[in-house]
Amino acid sequence: MLENSVLIFIEGIEHMSSYHFLLDLALILISTKIFGLVTRRFQMPQVVGALVAGLVFGPAMLNVLRETDFILKTSEIGVIVLMFAAGLETDIKELKKTGKASFVIALIGVIVPLFGGMGVAYLFNGPDISSGATASIFLQNVFIGVVLTATSVSITVETLKEIGKLNTRAGNAILGAAIIDDIMGIVALTIITSCADASVNLWLVLLKIVGFFVFSAAVGLLFYIFFGKLVDRYKKDMRRFVIIAFFFCLILSYCAEEFFGVADITGAYIAGLIISENKESRYIASRFDTLSYIFLSPMFFASIGIKVVLPKMSADILIFAILLSVVAVITKIVGCGLGAKICRYTNRESLQIGCGMISRGEVALIVANKGASLGLMSDALFGPVIITVIVTTIISPVLLKIAFHSRPGSSDKPETSALIEDYEKMENLTESDS
Repeated sequence: MLENSVLIFIEGIEHMSSYHFLLDLALILISTKIFGLVTRRFQMPQVVGALVAGLVFGPAMLNVLRETDFILKTSEIGVIVLMFAAGLETDIKELKKTGKASFVIALIGVIVPLFGGMGVAYLFNGPDISSGATASIFLQNVFIGVVLTATSVSITVETLKEIGKLNTRAGNAILGAAIIDDIMGIVALTIITSCADASVNLWLVLLKIVGFFVFSAAVGLLFYIFFGKLVDRYKKDMRRFVIIAFFFCLILSYCAEEFFGVADITGAYIAGLIISENKESRYIASRFDTLSYIFLSPMFFASIGIKVVLPKMSADILIFAILLSVVAVITKIVGCGLGAKICRYTNRESLQIGCGMISRGEVALIVANKGASLGLMSDALFGPVIITVIVTTIISPVLLKIAFHSRPGSSDKPETSALIEDYEKMENLTESDS
């Protein structure tokens, strides 16, 4: 009898814990909204509040929320949808104009942080700090530089959408440079890991990257033709095309990561670019904006804060962390801003582009984890990297909003208003057809 009671009690506990994700979801949604409204009150982007909410309720502070498989997977879908929506709202003609400029911005924006990070690591890293890592101190210093080359464009995209500046000359340059930065980051990481791990083949990685863009172009062309004909034939009910568009986004994201080693968000962004040329892309984008706003975006941005676990650090390591954070911010502004100036952007646009590339976010954490597993980073150096991620992630949207702040007397109209107007018109049309 007692044994049966114990079994029933255990089953009850397991049943309760299986629904704990609902409590996590509820807490994330309400906390990100409340913190977002607070930061908005202080004239800061709401995305900052969502990031802070994850930090406050995560292991770094209150430890109420922890990274679960549900949060991990949902946040991954969140960033995919965010980048897909960014692709849908991108002006391809403007993006083509900024193509060469984006490459120059990304190149200098990788080189300057690389040497900046190496320099800071050289000043602090020694035998005592590097204990636990199997790679030489020189390779460890180079790897710190590689971590600083990373850019988490998802946070920038959300901020640009919020202030209505995504589809501007500077906004398109940021998006283009971020995609190229992602590719350069993969190459830089492959080079440094190949020095520590002989099994990594640099040429194979480069071949896969080229193969991905060839694959995307071929599949994208076929899908564009198919999707256009489908829309022309069955335009009475547009809701089905939202599902088809999402299917294409997920498939291209999967192929990018699984077969070519390219970030899934790159595949999602390219999928959005392909569909953006369709005349119904605004309606599709409005649907994804709603899904992202009420569910996926809060999960993604809160998850970044939840990932952060601050280790114990000595005074020297804390100073190193502060200096590394300062260098991380300055080198992206200077590097990307210099690249923009070379490509004849105005001083204001150059500053906007530089601020838009500051955030390291989850990308730097992924790179750091990869290096730690290969012995390229000691436990002592992991703490400063986490602090740098926090600082750059929170400060980037703040600086970006300041950089894009309209001058007195300007009549900048948020670009999202046109999207909302088109959405409302399409809603009325759909209701009348049905």
